[in-house]
Amino acid sequence: MKKILISSFDLEVGGVERSLISLLANFDYEKYIVDLKLFSHSGEFMELIPAEPNLLVEQREYKTFRMSIKQIFQSGMLRIGISRVWAKILASRFKNEEAGYRQMQYMWNASLPFLPKLNQHYDVAVSYLWPHYFVAEKVFAKTKIAWIHTDYSVVQTDENLDYALWSKFDHIIAVSEHCKDAFLSKYPLLKNKVSVMENIATPELVISLADEKTESSFVEDNRFKLVTVARLSYAKGIDQAVLAMKILKEKGYPIVWYVVGYGGDEEEIKCLIKQNNLEKEFILLGKKINPYPYIKHADLYVQPSRYEGKALTVSEAQILSKPVLITNYPTAGSQVKNRVDGYICPLGAEGIANGIEYLYESEDLRAKLVLGCKKINYLNNEEMQKFYQLIQ
Repeated sequence: MKKILISSFDLEVGGVERSLISLLANFDYEKYIVDLKLFSHSGEFMELIPAEPNLLVEQREYKTFRMSIKQIFQSGMLRIGISRVWAKILASRFKNEEAGYRQMQYMWNASLPFLPKLNQHYDVAVSYLWPHYFVAEKVFAKTKIAWIHTDYSVVQTDENLDYALWSKFDHIIAVSEHCKDAFLSKYPLLKNKVSVMENIATPELVISLADEKTESSFVEDNRFKLVTVARLSYAKGIDQAVLAMKILKEKGYPIVWYVVGYGGDEEEIKCLIKQNNLEKEFILLGKKINPYPYIKHADLYVQPSRYEGKALTVSEAQILSKPVLITNYPTAGSQVKNRVDGYICPLGAEGIANGIEYLYESEDLRAKLVLGCKKINYLNNEEMQKFYQLIQ
């Protein structure tokens, strides 16, 4: 039997983490021995790990990548702490919204000499979440595979460091064709390594979990309910959603917008909600291990992202036969067929507001989108066969 390693950061609530759980749930454990390496044994999804994978012990050095600089120094890991400070200084030279990507690169690159290797040998090692330094540099494996979950054409990274890193992998898996194309627009020399494998969908589980009870105040809210499930981050565009809600409120629409999720921009978004007097119209529900009852009771699911690889929550809303509105981010065409099983609106607050207004007024189109979702078979277990072919 082949021995497989799969690594990621942790299992906090998020789309990538949900897709990892689906991958683990659909693995053929009669043919493969699977070790799971999580840098931090934390997050609500820990309890969803199947029984078959062997969860490797934490290593304190890798746990630092989910710690603050202050916490790292307090824990006594001075060299890693200094590496983190140096990375922050380097990244501060780039004044853009996503300088955090560069900082993460520099942090890993500077910390490498102080990180332990994994003293086991594998047939295949899979790095499920960027940056992929652990599998690239600290794991012994005949075949190495890295996953792409985001749109790299809009992510600001140090391309020289990225090329050096990606080149250490035998295969690179993108979660959609558009995600693949976006990646290759930035790294064309890696063309022969990249293939597509969509996130594994689990329709029966999603439908079952959607039947669980949730807050009566949410269910009984008789306004037209918008629901978004996303991290509170720049990429997900929640700030733009707040401004769109302001436009809709000023027009007098009886609409409420619920957001399930958490993230680093939470305080900024709360301030934006307060500044625009939207406390009753734009409601942050926080972290929920089961977002599906909220999607089930939505009148419209909205994904206001600036960019995506392929949003798992959109597919899950479609599984629940919800009308879906997404912004026209570069990979949107891989997510929905416009006016068939979803509606694509322009990016930005005004575009989002206009799209919501259009769907609110057009009950016939919403019904058409629901019907479009019901005609699609979202069970895609055949995607696992693509993975097995790579590791043979």
